[in-house]
Amino acid sequence: MQNFFSYRLQVDRLPQQEQHYRLRADKEDCAKIREILKVPAVKSFSSDINLKFNQKEHRIRLWGRVEAELELESVISLELFDKKYETDFELEYDTEATLKSQRQEEEELSIEDNIPDVVINGTIDLADISIEQIALIMEDYPRKEGERFEFRSEFKEEENRKNPFEVLKKLK
Repeated sequence: MQNFFSYRLQVDRLPQQEQHYRLRADKEDCAKIREILKVPAVKSFSSDINLKFNQKEHRIRLWGRVEAELELESVISLELFDKKYETDFELEYDTEATLKSQRQEEEELSIEDNIPDVVINGTIDLADISIEQIALIMEDYPRKEGERFEFRSEFKEEENRKNPFEVLKKLK
């Protein structure tokens, strides 16, 4: 997908023993992540990821923690503010599954069943996974701590109580 802040792993080269990866975004990486997350700024971004590959079962298990400090714009006051995000995650990949086989599997299973992700082109990108985890927990409509939206009508209360068609008479 992107060729910056990328940490691609070739699945066929993964060892059996548990691996640990620590990713830290520099200033240039933060600028690119800002574009992906569509926020005013990314102040810091890091992740610690553990990986265990089980070749017999053709499964990759990933778990870890992602932390980011983002500058957001309040949808209420339009002021910029900083917010820290931290999330733990756990994912599973099936190294032999294809998108077609996964669709067939999804039809047979219920929504509560854990369906592993598909490895595309033989690689997984730990940076993409980290960015996705933050995107999943971000608010759609961010606002500063304690900020509340209060509706104030432009019309006088007396006008609201009148017949709504009375306003149309004024338009003639």
